[in-house]
Amino acid sequence: MSMDSSSEYQIPLNHYIPNASSLAYGCMELGSNSSSITPEAVQQTNQCIDTALEAGINFFDHADIYRSGMSEEVFGLALEQRPALRDDIFLQSKCSIKFEDDVAPGRYDASHDWIIKSVEGSLKRLKTDYLDILLLHRPDPLMQPEEVAKAFDTLYQQGKVKYFGMSNVQRHQLEFLQHYLDHPLVANQIELGLNALDWLNEGVVVGHPEYQGVNFTGGTLEYCRMNKVQIQSWRSLAQGLFSGRDVTGQAENIQKTAQLVAALAEKYNCSREAITLGFVRRHPANIQPVIGSTNIERIKACAETTRVNLTREDWYSLYVSSRGERLP
Repeated sequence: MSMDSSSEYQIPLNHYIPNASSLAYGCMELGSNSSSITPEAVQQTNQCIDTALEAGINFFDHADIYRSGMSEEVFGLALEQRPALRDDIFLQSKCSIKFEDDVAPGRYDASHDWIIKSVEGSLKRLKTDYLDILLLHRPDPLMQPEEVAKAFDTLYQQGKVKYFGMSNVQRHQLEFLQHYLDHPLVANQIELGLNALDWLNEGVVVGHPEYQGVNFTGGTLEYCRMNKVQIQSWRSLAQGLFSGRDVTGQAENIQKTAQLVAALAEKYNCSREAITLGFVRRHPANIQPVIGSTNIERIKACAETTRVNLTREDWYSLYVSSRGERLP
């Protein structure tokens, strides 16, 4: 079977950034294990950027905490070597997580001053004048939405951020913050995949008390779809669980799903990564998976998913297999 054999659906373009790729490249693993950036790390970053671009991926996802800022720094050094590249890519970064230090434990901070300071740090490390999107990385229980709105407005007026979004939040949190903003929230990045199924399960187990422990907050996907919020997914590859990692000793449903993914990869003449990501992309919510490998061949394997349209039957086979039980 060819990889584009099914025409049951077509992923629409991103509403606010229509030229963004349907996959994002996550930059968390870029950088050095040492305390400073090595020439080898810059070379690896350039190779990853080039491989992503050649595969049609022009959207790069960062966060101020990745390798304590080193991931942004090494990416910035790569951009510095070829500044014209900035016009051909979209940069997203995240803020609001603080590591444990002498003052306090690991915590979240969505205060006005920290948002401004974090973005300025990201821009300096990335060696760019602006971010295409800024996400609040985690929900801060002490967040005052008026402060966030003021920070967002300042960054927008200064031309430092074009669009804003959130990460790891539910519908009511999106609605709550949006109420105070003059700018639309354009993205929500959450964990979705074959090994993280609550996003699907909550929608199909309504009325079944034995599943009351399923918690994703019903309506998050629907809210995002109705309000043009781009859903991005992290860890959709489940760290290779279904695309080649040794699953000996794993639960039976994991082992069977890994076998099914391998069989479908043969059927669609593509990589197992393409099938694993294809499961997420087949959902009509227009989900944009974030891939984070620094392995060149794996980046290419992931990119094959853009040519894979799973049939309804194959999608449900993966879903039920990964659930480990029949649908209610």
